[in-house]
Amino acid sequence: MSLRSSLNEALKEAMKARDSARLSTLRLINAAIKDRDIAARGEGRAEGRSEEGVADTELLALLGKLVKQRQESARIYEEGGRLELAEKELAEVRVITEFLPRQMSEEEAAAVIDETIAALGANSIRDMGRVMAELKAKYTGQMDFAVIGAKIREKLA
Repeated sequence: MSLRSSLNEALKEAMKARDSARLSTLRLINAAIKDRDIAARGEGRAEGRSEEGVADTELLALLGKLVKQRQESARIYEEGGRLELAEKELAEVRVITEFLPRQMSEEEAAAVIDETIAALGANSIRDMGRVMAELKAKYTGQMDFAVIGAKIREKLA
């Protein structure tokens, strides 16, 4: 089942269950996806798009971005003493992460980085872009590329 169809099924279930918090988050996800589809159409990008819109890999990246935004907001709310708003943001994070693949552990990520570096024959910092592109193509949504970038730089330096 594609990511879009699983999101739509979850939306229908939330409507039937009258779960307003979950429904609100799922609608927010759908709105972000529609915005991304429109932006891709405006850019004239046809490659990597399904008939419905952008590909699932791009949707996974979008969901990851939504999670990071909410985690940052929750942190700011907690620092400001607004715990009820922080809890709302964290509840949204829990709903969004249901649709993301399982995150790799640090050990798994390190092994994948080593394998990719060896497979590409990367041996200097100049090869970092190729390594990152390969990892993003295969593991979008399964690892935090901000953290991974630092690890790749460390291994190639």
